[in-house]
Amino acid sequence: MFLATPPLDARIDPAKVTTLPAPSVSTVDEIVRAPAPQPVHRIAADAARVPVDSPSFERARTAIKAGLARLARSQTSRGTWFEAEEVAPTDMEPRRRSASVAVTAMALKAYLQAGELGDRAVAAKARSAIERVLADDAALKGLSESGIGNYAMSAIASGLSAAEDSAARVGRDRALRWLVENQWDEAEGLDASKDWYGGAGYGNGKRPDLSNTQMMVEAMHDAGMSPDEPAMQRALAFVARTQNRRESNHAAWAQHGAADGGFVYSPANGGESFASDAAGEGRYGEKLPVKSLRSYGSMTYAGFKSMLYAGLSKDDPRVKDALGWIALHFTFGENPGLGQQGYFYYVHAMSRALFAARLDSVVDAKGAERQWRSELIDALVSRQREDGSWKNTSERWEESNEDLATIYAILALEESIKSSTQSE
Repeated sequence: MFLATPPLDARIDPAKVTTLPAPSVSTVDEIVRAPAPQPVHRIAADAARVPVDSPSFERARTAIKAGLARLARSQTSRGTWFEAEEVAPTDMEPRRRSASVAVTAMALKAYLQAGELGDRAVAAKARSAIERVLADDAALKGLSESGIGNYAMSAIASGLSAAEDSAARVGRDRALRWLVENQWDEAEGLDASKDWYGGAGYGNGKRPDLSNTQMMVEAMHDAGMSPDEPAMQRALAFVARTQNRRESNHAAWAQHGAADGGFVYSPANGGESFASDAAGEGRYGEKLPVKSLRSYGSMTYAGFKSMLYAGLSKDDPRVKDALGWIALHFTFGENPGLGQQGYFYYVHAMSRALFAARLDSVVDAKGAERQWRSELIDALVSRQREDGSWKNTSERWEESNEDLATIYAILALEESIKSSTQSE
């Protein structure tokens, strides 16, 4: 029996939602499915299990160990990080929120994935801090209302997934339920024709974006959720609408844009891109005679890996075009389109995406075969500071904070020395 979609949620401004044909490829037959990559929660035990030379493997391990030791020194007595810091969620300025729970969960994941390289007592304290939040209904309510609930719950689900025990799975599943319940979908009066559909955002009626959505998809993947689950497929619909690709994205900005296969920040509210803003064209492309939006590095890797996690094959036209953009802009020197802004977020997304694609190398625009693991290791080791930390020279998105930049760097290095064939 057909059930009508309920009225639009009162928190949503209808003017910020666009109705479009469902995202697709040229024909349904061109959609290419594949088994999703399986989550891997530990670095490899030795270099023989990773397609990288032994010196690079050992350099990565040494950098990870030093980074974790640095984090151990900045952990609070409550087992947390980032408590004194407040962030301004992109779509909720000027109000500032604490992101300690999310950062602590990311650090927990870094420690668990590193195995014997990290201090188990440090990891145990971090886990206890997260479990206290999950057991506190008032704290969970505060997260839900904070605007960073999606980031926090995504990080919690990913971090606890790496613990791989029954107690952790209870907390992981609670976080997953929160993510699914807060995904924009029919429950809020949105159907598949709406450009908010399937996405995740900063909450309280704010528009969805690819950064929040890729965190949600990554959490679902890390927890072992099937790509066939409705929440995954809803997210795929949203992700496809952030791609600069005319054949599958019917938004006006995509039809008038570069059609380069890259990704932007959000399709909602007419579309927005921080790369367009950096280029002087306006965050919404509003300074151009005909609106279009620029693709950029961190969002392209976010979109690319999300499509893979949602069960698309590397042979799917959308995935192939995303990889084409990656080949043209392959670099560890900057976040393409944004320079040093969000660099560590970019490298983390890049490492996860290339690992998910099971690529040992990428052929760049000059035809050179780039071994991404060794290049990533070289790039991050060269940026590591004497005390084991990393820090971005750009303050954008809190990456001038040493704890956050260090966590991103460690997580990226860990992806570079995981084996896709190792048992979990």
